[in-house]
Amino acid sequence: MINIVMSETKDYEKLVPFFIENELEFSEEEPVPTDLVKCWQVTHGKDEHLVAALVLAKREGEFIIDGIAVEKIYRKLKIGKILLDKAVEETLSQGGSGIYLVARAPEFFRKYGFKTVPREEAPNFFECLTCPQYGKTCHPEVMKLDFE
Repeated sequence: MINIVMSETKDYEKLVPFFIENELEFSEEEPVPTDLVKCWQVTHGKDEHLVAALVLAKREGEFIIDGIAVEKIYRKLKIGKILLDKAVEETLSQGGSGIYLVARAPEFFRKYGFKTVPREEAPNFFECLTCPQYGKTCHPEVMKLDFE
């Protein structure tokens, strides 16, 4: 039996290295003001090894998933879906009508109802849209899940 535990955490700084290790890019400088809403972590074992995390935030009045990652060996356990469900539940409880994210694995998010937003129609609050690597060596998609 696998002993994994999901919990809320206030320690956003602890999650950043985990996101970077799992190939999410984080800027040390935050050019867009971000308000953290909630952070969740998933740990495994007695040593509470971090295996997954999600950060829900608000920027320019919109809810965003500011980071979501699951270690590769844990991805078949539906942890990503459980974290997404938590983010949706929290967004709805706060009166949100949808959630944006930048997806490096868009097919995963499409399975759960997220739709690609053309860059020219996407809000300009994701740093990667102005990154010089965007569209060259990095091809993420801005996506949105509408709650209608």
